[in-house]
This record gives sequence, C-alpha cells and structure tokens, in this order.
Amino acid sequence: MKLIICGAGQVGWQIAKHLSSENNDITVIDKDPELVRRLTNSLDVAGVTGLASHPHILERAGAKDADMIIAVTFSDEVNMVVCQVAHSVFSIPRKIARVREQSYLAVDYSDLYRAEHMPVDFIISPEKEVANVAIKRLQTPSAFETKNFLDGSAQLLGLKLADDCAVLETPLRQLSELFSTLEAIVVGVRRNRMLFVPKSNDQLFAGDEVYIFCTDEDVLRTFDIFGKTVTSGERVIIIGGGNVGLEVASQLESKFSHFHVKIIEKNRERAEKIADKLEKTIVLNGDGLDLDLLEEANIDKIDAVLALTDDDKTNMLSCTRAKESGCPITISLVNDPSLTSLLSPLGIDGFISPRTTTVSSILQHIRHGLVKLVYSIGDSEAEVIEAQILGTSSLVGKSVRDIKLPKNSILGAIRIDGTTSIPNGDTKLQEGTVVTIFALSEDIPEIESMLQVGIDFF
Repeated sequence: MKLIICGAGQVGWQIAKHLSSENNDITVIDKDPELVRRLTNSLDVAGVTGLASHPHILERAGAKDADMIIAVTFSDEVNMVVCQVAHSVFSIPRKIARVREQSYLAVDYSDLYRAEHMPVDFIISPEKEVANVAIKRLQTPSAFETKNFLDGSAQLLGLKLADDCAVLETPLRQLSELFSTLEAIVVGVRRNRMLFVPKSNDQLFAGDEVYIFCTDEDVLRTFDIFGKTVTSGERVIIIGGGNVGLEVASQLESKFSHFHVKIIEKNRERAEKIADKLEKTIVLNGDGLDLDLLEEANIDKIDAVLALTDDDKTNMLSCTRAKESGCPITISLVNDPSLTSLLSPLGIDGFISPRTTTVSSILQHIRHGLVKLVYSIGDSEAEVIEAQILGTSSLVGKSVRDIKLPKNSILGAIRIDGTTSIPNGDTKLQEGTVVTIFALSEDIPEIESMLQVGIDFF
C-alpha cells in the first residue's frame, strides 16, 4: 500500500513506525525539516519538507498514485484542506483527518464532510476518543487499561498484580483447571518493562502488569480472582478544563448523572467559559497543585482524580499531590511514553495516552482484511486486532489447536453466531467468526496475511 502521512509529530511518527516495517511505501510530509530528517533517518520512509496542503508538495510525495492519505498535522484546517486537495486534484481513494476543534464535529454540521463538500472519509477526534477512555477508566479504576471488543461483549483488562493476588506463581494452564467456567485468558505480561506473550507453563508474579481478555459477563469475577476491587467512585475532580476535561465533564453530566464532578482550571477566563457550558459541574479557578485549593475541594473525600492538562509533568505531580492528600485513585494523561515508567513509583494508579488512542483509531482504517478494530498497546509494543474471518482466510475450518499463529501472538475472545467466548483447543473457526488477536508488533504482518482477503475485495 502506498501511503502519505502529513505531519511528523508524535502521532505521525507512530503511524509511520507501525507501518514502515510492513512492506508499505510511506512518505511523510512536514514543514519542519528537522522532524523530516529525524524520521527518515530512523525509519524506512521517504520524507518531503513543505506545507502538506500545497498541491505541488503532495505531488512530490507521490499523491498521483497513493492509496491513502493520513492528515495529522497540528492544524485542523490544514488537515481538512489536505483531504480536499487529495480528492479533487489527485483522486486519492481513502482520506483520514485528525480534527480537534469541536465545532467542526457538531452534528448540525455533519454534511460538511460529504464527498461534494469536504471529502474526508474518516474523522479522528482525539478529544472525544480520550474522553471516552477517561470515563472507562473511572468505571473500572482498579485496571490501568481497559478496552471493549466484540461490540462490548468482551473486554481487555490491564491489571497490575499485588502481593495478595491469589493466582501468583501458578502455571497459567492450571487457571483453566482451577476456574473451569471462567471465560478469561491472560494474553500479555509486562515484567521488568518487557512485554511478552505468555506460554501455558509461565507463572505470574507480584508487580507483573497483565493483559487479560474476558467476556463481559465474567469481568467482575476476573477482577476478584486477580485480587482487584471493582467499585467505581462517584466523586471526581478533573484537573484541567481544556477540551479533554470539558468533554469528560460534559459526558459525565449527560450520560452518568450519578457522578459528582469538580473541575480545577488555572486560567480564569477558561474557567468562566466552561462554567457557562456545564450545568451541574462545580468549576474552581486555581492550580491543581495548590494544596489549599485541593483541601477546599474536599480532596480527602474524593474517590478519583483525573489530571487532564496539556502538560504531562503537571498531570503527574497533581496526581501525586492528590494521592498524598488522601485520594484513593489517581489517573494521569501522559503524552510522552518515556514517562510512563515513573507512574508506579509516584503512586499513580492509571494513565491515558492520547497518542496511543489516536493511533489505534487510525490503524483500524489501514489494516488489511475485514478489520473492525485495532488497539495499540504501550509504546507500539503490541496490537490487538479484531477482525472478521472471511472465506479466503487460511483460518477457516480449522480448530484452534491446529492454527499456527506466530510465536508472539495469541487468540483472545471470539464471537461465533452472536455468542462470545474464550475459545479452547476444540473450537473450530468458520467464515464470519469475529476474532481478537493479541500480537507483538513484529508479528503483525503475518497476522494480517492470515486475515487477508483478495485484492478485489477493496
């Protein structure tokens, strides 16, 4: 596939990193020559310096025969114009744009993106995506990561194991014997900062971060077996009233009325603006690191703090201050993946990565086969792919025990004829089965090949 990525920032870099090792022809455009130079020196991609919305720059990048263009520059307007030029001048078939400004996304203006107006095939809104993740974290605060699959009938849970976990030092193959009716499977383990796909003889230890697939019906039981509580707090402080903080508060007001929310926003003008937009949320003007302000907000009676400013260090320090002041659950927004190793020593319970969330949204429109969902794990260490098995796949008609998946991948939950389960060795996959596969990044091309449909499908 020939792709053009417009924008060499964190998201553009990550998309290029994901796809450059998979036999794709990739060109990255950015107006900053230093970013282009660093990217082309590090990855197997071509680079063009210039403004991506200019037709002659797109032509230099190979737009005449490109299959897809992904516009993730820092400007919404540039991203949209890129898609317009890609459509009108170069007839590029698939166009993805990242759009942050919420007024562009209002339902009243949805006709804007019709082919005869502003032809964008897929809109990615980081603020909405991140807000959805933040609310999911609030609902399952004992998990450092959660993601729904198979239309919400299965979940991927990220749990950090403590000393009181009942299944420590137990070979994984014995878990199915000890809990024969449990619909859950451990698909990934991070130990000493290294992520791997466990084998049946592997054991779990305190401090491990494990990724577990389970059916929705067995979520509570899975939490219990792995030593976690599932109580979600109702009293929440959001630190940072930017687009993400406002979106979270708005959704909590409209969809989860049992939550009692306060927002701390440092900028007075912004605090007044969001106070006018919110009905039930209490807005406080001040610094989330100010102990007096936290005490005024009754931090010792709060169930959870979400730190959602645009500064990673402020978020992390705010969570640490809230934890020291008696808040049981703290969750930080973190853009820089190199900082995530500091979260646990600081006592921060969970984090949200806007980059990972955005990359996951984009990847599901790129992967081959009938891919329904892609979720990126960590710093592009692994992916979870949800895909429907079509008649041309090599998986059709095979029992799970006969499927030769790459060594660093594992089958998670599946859905056959509307029923979701964790498969066993005798489970036979058929055309139409929807599968989830957890795979380290190096195995993704082979997984895609197994799910591949004929080229005429597109």
